[in-house]
Amino acid sequence: MALDGLLANLALGLSVAATMQNLMWCLMGAVIGTAVGVLPGVGPVATMALLLPVTYVLPADGALIMLAGIYYGAQYGGSTTAILVNLPGESSSVVTTLDGYQMARQGRAGPALAIAAIGSFFAGCVATILIAAAAPPLTRLAQQFAPADYFSLMVLGLVFSIVLARGSIIKAFGMVFLGMLLGLVGTDVNTGNLRFTFGISDLFDGLGFVPLAMGIFGIAEIIANLTNPERRDLVSSKVSNLWPSREDFRRSRGPILRGTILGSVLGLLPGGGAVLGSFSAYTLEKKVSKTPEKFGTGMIEGVAGPESANNAAAQTSFIPMLTLGIPSNAVMAMMIGGMMIHGIIPGPQVMEQRPGLFWGMIVSMWFGNLMLIILNLPMIGLWVRLLLVPYRLLAIAVLFFCCIGVYSLNNSANEVLFIAGFGLLGYLLIKLDCEPAPLLLGFILGPMMEVYMRRAMLLSRGDPWVFFQRPLSFAFLVLAGILLLLVVLPAIRKGRETAFQE
Repeated sequence: MALDGLLANLALGLSVAATMQNLMWCLMGAVIGTAVGVLPGVGPVATMALLLPVTYVLPADGALIMLAGIYYGAQYGGSTTAILVNLPGESSSVVTTLDGYQMARQGRAGPALAIAAIGSFFAGCVATILIAAAAPPLTRLAQQFAPADYFSLMVLGLVFSIVLARGSIIKAFGMVFLGMLLGLVGTDVNTGNLRFTFGISDLFDGLGFVPLAMGIFGIAEIIANLTNPERRDLVSSKVSNLWPSREDFRRSRGPILRGTILGSVLGLLPGGGAVLGSFSAYTLEKKVSKTPEKFGTGMIEGVAGPESANNAAAQTSFIPMLTLGIPSNAVMAMMIGGMMIHGIIPGPQVMEQRPGLFWGMIVSMWFGNLMLIILNLPMIGLWVRLLLVPYRLLAIAVLFFCCIGVYSLNNSANEVLFIAGFGLLGYLLIKLDCEPAPLLLGFILGPMMEVYMRRAMLLSRGDPWVFFQRPLSFAFLVLAGILLLLVVLPAIRKGRETAFQE
């Protein structure tokens, strides 16, 4: 019966995803994602932030399908320049440069690119099946959650984002706290009091997600990239012999399977995702290899494992967002922002209230992965040529459309000033080595935590012990406490810092 229900849901998703309109948006997301992955310094988070105003004019399912395509498309595109020109376009492809570029220098760029694409496609398909299988039971479980359970789960999510953030724990704490403070700006829905508005009428309804995301991720990234010296050397843009040998396939089977499993698990962790998956997979392959000293000299295992892991992690990170309404990383926070723009409240009720959108987005991931295989291998030369476009010209065009897009939301010039202010704040955070992703998670989860905390306190008639009396809530809080205690231990803190440096 469960299998029949799953097949019926997938058939519903196919009927939504296979429409000409949604296939076009899926292709658009895959193309933009690949281009974003190829261009260094323009990540999926910044791109999705800049494209959020566009989603206002799209249907909800088309908008989310396109945004999802940008994310997993960037994982494919990043490997192309990482292998060919030793220049990772996406942070999750950094580790691919170690062996992928060495293979290119040895004249084996074709097999490296093919194995990266095959591994990514396999991992993407497996992850899509996992999402389809895990979504219904997790959604049913989430429907049993009380307000106290949701509050404690969000606390655990923020603690994970702090522990897995790069750099200082104190700075990550500060980013989460700042994000939660920014989320409190506006009118208190219970009392009608104004909070942190400073008499500015545009702030009475709170800070908009779009100006904040566009400023802190989009504008700040542009400013930071303009201050860096440009590097556009095409070392090996011609690729021949794409099909890997039988020996390449034999050596890649294990890494692809291990990378898919590891990435699928790590994608579920708040603060995890594609970057953590790719680096962990490379470390694992080095550990299990009989010749670990050869890694970094052109081992195909060093391409197959990380590329499978980053794509699997990119897609399984949708599971907590779709089933619980909790973003596991900054990209999922953008997806939740896209849902809110269309009046969709993220959480377990989405699967019941909007089943076509829910299953349509899941099925579209398979179409997207298939499109990416077709887009990436035959069009390698075109993607690499994108590196010849001067970044300063791209930046001017992006800034222009960015300002037009944010102004068109509410016809407010103040919105443009807001993104400029947040852009400067984001650039300052980059210079201070503060990762902005926890800030965005705090901004999204802070108001939701306030709502669930108030509901829990009302139901318990003001008894704060309600958060410890419910088994699920207590387990989440205990796990969050253990994580915080572990991360402050000297040995674990030193290991964490070493891992991020590597």
